[in-house]
Amino acid sequence: MKKNYNFDPKFRTVICQNVKRYRNEKNIKLMDLAEAVGVTPDHLKRIEAKNDRDNISLTLLYKISIVLDVRIDKFFEWKWIFISDS
Repeated sequence: MKKNYNFDPKFRTVICQNVKRYRNEKNIKLMDLAEAVGVTPDHLKRIEAKNDRDNISLTLLYKISIVLDVRIDKFFEWKWIFISDS
């Protein structure tokens, strides 16, 4: 019997909003984080942007978690996240 899964297409939004949230909580400038993880500030800005999200690799998320000193699973938490359907 085939099982149906309910995959939420907005999981990326949660991860990207959490990247911005934790970066701001740690008072780290976007440019400083980008330099520390080896991406351009523009790339990181697009990851954090609400309407222009670039994909984020698992490797990049791992590096961000190390620099921000946040467990990687915390980026997947939906707590405090508001997602608009528009």
